[in-house]
Amino acid sequence: MTSPVTAIHSRDNAFVKELRKLSHDSTAYRKQGRVWLEGDHLCRAALARGLHPEIAVFAESFWPQVPAEWAQAAGKVVVLADALFADISGLESPARMGYLLEWLPGQAPQPGLATVVLDRVQDAGNVGSILRSAAAFGFLQVVALKGTAALWSQKVLRAGMGAHFGLHLVESVEVDALDALQVPLIVTSSHQGALIQHAQLPWPCAWAMGHEGQGVGAAVEARAALQVRIAQPGGEESLNVAAAAAICLHASALGAAG
Repeated sequence: MTSPVTAIHSRDNAFVKELRKLSHDSTAYRKQGRVWLEGDHLCRAALARGLHPEIAVFAESFWPQVPAEWAQAAGKVVVLADALFADISGLESPARMGYLLEWLPGQAPQPGLATVVLDRVQDAGNVGSILRSAAAFGFLQVVALKGTAALWSQKVLRAGMGAHFGLHLVESVEVDALDALQVPLIVTSSHQGALIQHAQLPWPCAWAMGHEGQGVGAAVEARAALQVRIAQPGGEESLNVAAAAAICLHASALGAAG
């Protein structure tokens, strides 16, 4: 089945303006109810997870080379003049394709799942990296408390490298939402708790990762069933939150496998 194709050459086109907002405004997806995936890697990752884009967007020069399955996956195809695609792109080297996916707000935490809790983690690169680690190490859910970088922003999507599509994502919730997890919550500290390699880590569990400068907040820490610390024989005061998350989630995965 061939999807209907629309060619656009005007910068003033309403669709182009909406796409530009999605590409450059980190929270525009919440207003539009759509997520913009730019580049073949993210698009292929979405298709591999069985997602169906509403609209496929291709640069005009790339359109004659587009594999049929990439175009047919969407309900509609838009072909943009190359200059327009470059204008809306958020990349230094613009990709030649993208997908628009429906985004639904109001997701609630699901009980019983291995979860990562993000407590005001503000750097988009850190958030995307943590999502990658979560997906790699068997965690199924990420819950982002208010103050955390927008999970579906372009920078987080690029850093996540497709991890979004294998996770149940909940964002912008209050601390009380953690009560619904129904799994033990673990927090890390530089100074308190057992060394992670000696701790008996429960599975499934929820790991809380905190603000880059302030760490996990008091309201989250008060809910913790376990506190652990990561040995740093080199003497640094603390680890980058994404690096700490990778260590903690890997330790949990090893324990679950064993």
